[in-house]
Amino acid sequence: MAKIKHNHFMDTIDEVIGHAKDQGVVHLYAEGASLSGRHLSINGKTLYHFGTTGYLGLEQDPRLKQAAIDAIEHYGTQFPLSKTYISHPLYAELEEALTSMYQNPIIITKNSTLGHMAVIPSVVRDEDAIILDHQVHWSVQQATQMLKLRGVPVEMIRHNHMGMLEDRIKKLRGKHKHIWYMADGVYSMYGDAAPIADLKKLCRLYPQLHLYYDDVHGMSWKGPHGTGFIMDAYQDLPEQVLLFGTLSKTFGASGAFLVCPNRDLHRRIKNFGGPLTFSAQLEPSAVAAAVASAKIHLSPEIYDLQKELMEKIVYFNQLLLKTDLPLIEDNNTPVFYIGTGMPDTGYRFVKRLMDEGFFVNLGLYPAVPVKNTGVRITISRHNKKADIQALVSAMMYHYPKALEETRTTREQVLMQFKKGVKKQVLSNKPVQDLYLTHETSIEAIDKKLWNRYMGHNCFDWEGLRFLEGVFKAAKEEIHRWGFHYFVVKDSEENPIVMTFFTSAIMKDDMLATEAVSRKIEELRKAAPRYLTSKVMSMGSLFTEGSQCFVNCEHVQWKVAMETLLNAVEGLNRDAQIRTTMLRDFPAEDHVLKHFFHAKGFIKIDLPDSSKITQIDWNDSTSYITSLSKRSRQHFKKDIAAYTSKFEIAIQGDLSSKELVYAYELYKQVKDRNYGLNTFSYPFELFESMNRHPLWEFLVLRLVDGPYLQTKPMAGIMFCYKNEVRRVYVPSLIGMDYAFSNTYQTYRQLLYQTILRATALNYRSIDFGVTAAFEKRKVGAKNDKIVAYVQAEDNYTLELIHNM
Repeated sequence: MAKIKHNHFMDTIDEVIGHAKDQGVVHLYAEGASLSGRHLSINGKTLYHFGTTGYLGLEQDPRLKQAAIDAIEHYGTQFPLSKTYISHPLYAELEEALTSMYQNPIIITKNSTLGHMAVIPSVVRDEDAIILDHQVHWSVQQATQMLKLRGVPVEMIRHNHMGMLEDRIKKLRGKHKHIWYMADGVYSMYGDAAPIADLKKLCRLYPQLHLYYDDVHGMSWKGPHGTGFIMDAYQDLPEQVLLFGTLSKTFGASGAFLVCPNRDLHRRIKNFGGPLTFSAQLEPSAVAAAVASAKIHLSPEIYDLQKELMEKIVYFNQLLLKTDLPLIEDNNTPVFYIGTGMPDTGYRFVKRLMDEGFFVNLGLYPAVPVKNTGVRITISRHNKKADIQALVSAMMYHYPKALEETRTTREQVLMQFKKGVKKQVLSNKPVQDLYLTHETSIEAIDKKLWNRYMGHNCFDWEGLRFLEGVFKAAKEEIHRWGFHYFVVKDSEENPIVMTFFTSAIMKDDMLATEAVSRKIEELRKAAPRYLTSKVMSMGSLFTEGSQCFVNCEHVQWKVAMETLLNAVEGLNRDAQIRTTMLRDFPAEDHVLKHFFHAKGFIKIDLPDSSKITQIDWNDSTSYITSLSKRSRQHFKKDIAAYTSKFEIAIQGDLSSKELVYAYELYKQVKDRNYGLNTFSYPFELFESMNRHPLWEFLVLRLVDGPYLQTKPMAGIMFCYKNEVRRVYVPSLIGMDYAFSNTYQTYRQLLYQTILRATALNYRSIDFGVTAAFEKRKVGAKNDKIVAYVQAEDNYTLELIHNM
């Protein structure tokens, strides 16, 4: 079978960020001849600045500015030499000041990203293991990737989930010397923090546990001498804790540093820490500014600055308490997050605030789950209380406007963030002059209506009734599907949207790379349900092709789609389903792409769909003539040369022995197909096929050789006959791999399928996905299709990405 081209994680990010850029809310440029910290100028408009991470405002402190200027005058713009050889004159003073602040050895790095890349491979030994909080900063996650090449296991847990962490520790402690848990001190989006008390307790219970904190957002505004959130919680840093701080953000300068209580470890890192050895050192101006900031931190003044900022944080909290704005985390950090749920609402809210004169940050994927889009607001000493009050007033006015424009409610937003979840009961009732029908069996849907709009699919009304009979009450849970049929009509009974969904347990790595799926399957030998989830999927795992009718010419099509998505979200909530997948849309349909992105879905490329859309030949001779020159050469070499080796039979049913063997051949194909990793179908499906008049079996048997004495068939195609639209659907395939390469069985099955559809006078053949290259050789057209996926959080995606 041909390999599948998989969706790249970065392509998905590019799509999402690109759409936000098109909306004018990211990748902006500040203007003007100077910056004050309180204001920003964007597109000729002056805005109050509520997006800085310089919470104490030290980047505008005259002492830091003058120190940087003086350093350039004395030492130049840079000192272009590795610190392994020599550091420029200001480094020693900064190292001494930071050591005084933290009362522990420190190592200065160019920035936190290079710092993590230098430190993590140096401190984590081959006999160690790593556990990541799934919201730990991207730079930490990336730095752990290179350790996989050394065989170091890197695992991931859900955000701040101490139960999962303890389970992982118990699993790893017998095999590894040290277990490193890596987390942020204060997280950059919601402003929540690591559960330090719980982590201290785990360290006492499990001495192997070592902690690695990135506390760049906890710096300066918290802790003794501004040493940060982590130091405030620890006071005296134990040897099994490593701490990364920053010289930028609140510190006001540039660079980062590691606090390392273990002096032997400190020496080893400093002697050879990758980027520490080979990267340029901080510029004299940055070091001088950091020295000036460190002097402020070491003086009583730092506590006055912290107090001033905290007063503004408390003031902002007090104002928010008087509103119904959905603050996602109640905390006393400078970071606040107002949830909007869907990206479209977030875009509009940010743009409205900018038009009103306030700059805030949009929180979007991958920093947060797509459906947890929101607005991050940061408070700094630059902000005046009058500015803060004006911002709250503006948010109170514009937030409901943004919700109204995107037909979203505050309750829906809260439910998307798991705040105040309410059970929703679906009903067939009008919504803005639209009528939603929801049924759980195809038999409740008018057969002519369904086939008129959805009969072109590889499964018409009869085909879906067949699937319900197999999967609705299957014996095993992994084969048991819920069926949901939706029709949204206008006031004149015209369908605008029609589709069906199935709820089913799926493998989270279904579309991951083959290497990742092989690794996960090894883990599933001990835990069969590892990395599996209940998914609400448009269509089903068995059906392919267009799974949804949308009349995009109708003036209310967007409202109709929103009505559908709201209904599906309600079902997901009641059934505790975490993921929704909208499947098999044309990749070039940019209208739907932008609509789904705005509604919180990310695009995932699917394997190409292959079809012969028009059978315009009458026999094998005219079929071969219709092929391109290259395909005819392929046909002669790889198909015609082997046709005489087979006996071809079209069977409406199989004997019991044949059916069992056909199932074994199906399993041979399925067990090798890691590119599209799904659960194997149950034997009951094939028994139902064998009894159903619309199913038939295209069987290949070798005509000579010892093979005939032992095995009843070499290959089989399981084919459905869509009588409504005259579509022939080869749904599944089985092959004996002991002979498949010798006799080119797969290619012969494709050819015989085409001949069978021709003999039946069918109009087209739906070959489905996978092996698109092979299908193109026999004349099929390959269409690029995509899915749109919405997940409750990014945990599973990041876990698989890190494997």
